[in-house]
Amino acid sequence: MTRRHAVALIPGDGIGPEVIDASLEVLEKAASLHGFALDMTRFDWSCDRYLATGRMMPEDGIDQLRPHAAILLGAVGWPARVPDSVSLHGLLLPIRKSFDQFANMRPHRLLPGATGPLKSEAFDILCIRENTEGEYSGAGGRIHVGTPAEVAVETSIFTRRGVERILRFGFEQARRRSGRLASVTKSNAQKYSMVFWDEVTEEVAADYPDVTVSRYHIDAIAARMVMAPETLDVVVASNLFGDILTDLGAAIQGGLGFAPSANINPDRSQPSMFEPVHGSAPDIAGRGIANPVATLWSAALMLDHLGEEAAGRSLLAALSAVTAEGRLRTPDQGGQSRTTDVARAVADRLS
Repeated sequence: MTRRHAVALIPGDGIGPEVIDASLEVLEKAASLHGFALDMTRFDWSCDRYLATGRMMPEDGIDQLRPHAAILLGAVGWPARVPDSVSLHGLLLPIRKSFDQFANMRPHRLLPGATGPLKSEAFDILCIRENTEGEYSGAGGRIHVGTPAEVAVETSIFTRRGVERILRFGFEQARRRSGRLASVTKSNAQKYSMVFWDEVTEEVAADYPDVTVSRYHIDAIAARMVMAPETLDVVVASNLFGDILTDLGAAIQGGLGFAPSANINPDRSQPSMFEPVHGSAPDIAGRGIANPVATLWSAALMLDHLGEEAAGRSLLAALSAVTAEGRLRTPDQGGQSRTTDVARAVADRLS
């Protein structure tokens, strides 16, 4: 009997539909070659929908997504039309929080043939970002709006459960890789939340004597990622710090067009979501020139999560072969290739 996996597609905004559509041919061929099927359902939830209905997704949107094993997302946001605070809190963050996708994984390394801004190409960093609380908890408010006495308060929320589970997830990843983990805080300035994070790190580390732990302040590790990225392996950080570091990591690996991510519910009790982190790029939307590499890499991570590891390896190997050849490059990489050209070449390399 053919293995079947239900996948929700949310193309979203800007270049999102283009990179998602380009990835479908690759995913369908990978499934055919490796003996499984992807039952894909498309959800047209976006800023266009918000402008038409006042909601990024319907009230029962989470319930509609719940039966799926995974979600493949293109991009969210169109700031010139809908404030990012509306689009983010109306779609992306509710999905991450509702499905307890607390572990955000973002691999950073140069694919063969890709070039980054640094002289050193010897780096392979897995950033793990806490994804459901911390600085993005949404706790706060504003009073006296529009007056000279206006006050805005935003409170970060760190729970022992939340901090401990993301650290344990990071330690497990470090154990599978090089046995090195870097924990990121700003405990010299944030003497409650970040000192708490440091203390929990110390407690959890006792259960992983085989993992070497280093502790960095956010500013120091940002400098280290630029000056000596090869000294880092698994990096674990809070929601905000992880968000910032992973954009830096994306720049090192050649740009946002190369940056995949996975929002993981580790116990698989609810869907996990996979997305490129390049944003919606409204300036090039509709032109067919968006770099699909990050989306295809995210799709490979999704196949791994679905238990189709051979297909995931095949997809990443095909992607690496295309970038190594260097013949097809989208404009962000100095070429003239179209989104579909790159995706079709990856599909042709699948085995």
